[in-house]
Amino acid sequence: MAQATRRLGNLRSQLVRWLLIPLTLLVALDAVSVYYNALEVADLAYDRSLLASTRALAERVSIVDGHVTADVPYVALDSFETDTLGRIYYKVTGLKGELVSGYEDLPPVPANVKRSEVYPALVRFYQADYHNQPIRIAALLQPVYDDSMRGIALIQVGETMEGRNGMTRKILFDTLWRQGTLVTVAALLVWFAVRFVLRPVMQLKGEVESRAPTDLSGFDPALVHKEMRPLVQAMNGYMGRLQALISAQRRFIADASHQLRTPLTVLKTQSELTLRELRRTRLDPAELRELVEGMARTTDSAVHLANRLLTLARAEHGAAEGGTMRVSLTDAARQVALELSQQAVSRRIGLAFEEEGDIGIEANALLLHELMVNLLDNAIRYTPVGGQVTLRVRAVSRPGEPTGALLEVEDNGPGIAEAEREKVFEPFYRAGATQHVNPGGTGLGLAIVREIAAMHRATVTLDAPLQGSGLVVRIAFRGVVELRT
Repeated sequence: MAQATRRLGNLRSQLVRWLLIPLTLLVALDAVSVYYNALEVADLAYDRSLLASTRALAERVSIVDGHVTADVPYVALDSFETDTLGRIYYKVTGLKGELVSGYEDLPPVPANVKRSEVYPALVRFYQADYHNQPIRIAALLQPVYDDSMRGIALIQVGETMEGRNGMTRKILFDTLWRQGTLVTVAALLVWFAVRFVLRPVMQLKGEVESRAPTDLSGFDPALVHKEMRPLVQAMNGYMGRLQALISAQRRFIADASHQLRTPLTVLKTQSELTLRELRRTRLDPAELRELVEGMARTTDSAVHLANRLLTLARAEHGAAEGGTMRVSLTDAARQVALELSQQAVSRRIGLAFEEEGDIGIEANALLLHELMVNLLDNAIRYTPVGGQVTLRVRAVSRPGEPTGALLEVEDNGPGIAEAEREKVFEPFYRAGATQHVNPGGTGLGLAIVREIAAMHRATVTLDAPLQGSGLVVRIAFRGVVELRT
């Protein structure tokens, strides 16, 4: 349980993490997307400005006296060469590749650069290193002609990357600032929302902590959200079962105390009487023997009752040693019949065992043995001298159902009236017809049988024999059984 608590951690923290971590990742992805989109827009804007400069320079290129010339005034030349955010370089190449004007060492157009499809012009954009710094260059093919000649001149305008990089950094920082602010605000909203949403749960926690240990009343499911109500209802159901268990324990303790008080009182009276007789000068051995035998019988009755009480308590709370295993119901029944055969013989009762092969079931061997001992012991105790008790084990099957096992104990004793057959499963209840047959009975045998049967998901039914008087107790074990003939 402690390991599960450490693994699960705090609910509020987990909710905040599960909300904020995906949100942060989404915001980060969105920031990257916005950043690259903004870079594309910035590159497009700077390339358009670079193309405009190239076109302005191309308008000043003409043919004079059979030579390509570029009429670039000093003021225009100064504006081309220097910009507020960096430097601008240009180069005009004639029809035969000769330098007309500008920087001769400006990097040429790479062969693999394609014409830009964005602008309706024969322009190509590329990046290169010039004087140990990166520059962006626009190369425009400009047709020039006069009456004597015509051809294509190349106008190149390069720009250093300071302006672009500055704009890129500004876009990046602005994006991160906005997205960081968004995440911070979202975190605060999520935190307060989680606290607000979990407030009913925390109130329920406070109500649970403030409850007295003896207060097992249910909680109102309407105090929490709809999704939490099944949990509260499950808690109420558990407390109801716990209340029933505690009530049963209290009732059991009260009944056990009442039942044990009688034999213990008798035993105390017998022991005091025995001591008084021992103080007499002349002690009658017959009287002393009768007193000691009475104490022994009372002790046996008290021990029998205590054992029955312990068995019932163990069956009710499932505290039997060991788990379930594959058990031969046939062998277990045969063993119980052998164990109680001497008791039957001493009462001159015929004890028969009937079986239909080796039938195996999933059961707790110790409790199964206790169940059969109680059934057979009851049958022998309440069967009159010269009567008959039969123990049967057989397999049963119904259409569409797996094979089950049936354990039957039949006797020809006084039986149990139909109106009392459900009551006899209550602890310490004794049917009227059986009290005069066995006045020293405890009324726990069938209660133990039902509890053990319930643990094995078996059903107990009481019925009258087909012929004559008596009682038939049937234990039907469900599920698939192993049948070996």
